[in-house]
Amino acid sequence: MKLDLIADRLVGNLAALRFAKPVTHVYNPLEYARKPFRQYVRKYGRGIKEVVLVGMNPGPWGMAQTGVPFGAVGMVRDWLGITADVGGPSAEHPKRPVSGFACPREEVSGTRVWGWARDTFTTPRRFFERFFIVNYCPLLFLEATGRNRTPDKLPKTERAPLQEACDQALRETIETLRARHVIAFGVFAETRVRAALDGMDLAIGRILHPSPANPEANRGWSERATAQLRAQGIDVPTMLGSPRR
Repeated sequence: MKLDLIADRLVGNLAALRFAKPVTHVYNPLEYARKPFRQYVRKYGRGIKEVVLVGMNPGPWGMAQTGVPFGAVGMVRDWLGITADVGGPSAEHPKRPVSGFACPREEVSGTRVWGWARDTFTTPRRFFERFFIVNYCPLLFLEATGRNRTPDKLPKTERAPLQEACDQALRETIETLRARHVIAFGVFAETRVRAALDGMDLAIGRILHPSPANPEANRGWSERATAQLRAQGIDVPTMLGSPRR
């Protein structure tokens, strides 16, 4: 199954879900940033991938702007070569506006992840020959203050149907890409990866989440990510450039 068709099904499965306070706004970039997301999966999501890296959900200055997982605007536009018109969520939080590729802010996590890919593999072609990056959940949850509410903080009654839909989409994605390694960014993503892919013949692991809210990630994240991947049997080249963060 093509990745954009899996995304279409996921959007449909999520459409009926409702989330109560403290969540006041829910963004789904698979809907309003569909054009750049489609470019991403069609340009880079073809063929077999040795390793699929799995994030948690969109950040307000990353995928929420560009439709690409960890999609810091500069990296998506300048390194991945993706740009397209982006709409906006049906209800926009005033502190978290969506301006697409005109967004003046850069997501630190996205700059770290795609900067590591660039500095390690030099070109997108070399990276995507073996790797692909997805998010487990495509929804961004915001509270009245503009603060992110991560999926693991949702009440069980809201979390269960969300996870059912996202588990199915992740399993279909991994089956389509025929990955041998599925590596999560952080503990929550690893927990969901293990639940969703239970029984599949592949290696599951975890690397440090690149968020600046994680103090460990602020001390040489790129080098630590490379070391953690190598420790799990994944061949990662020595960096060809200088890590940016």
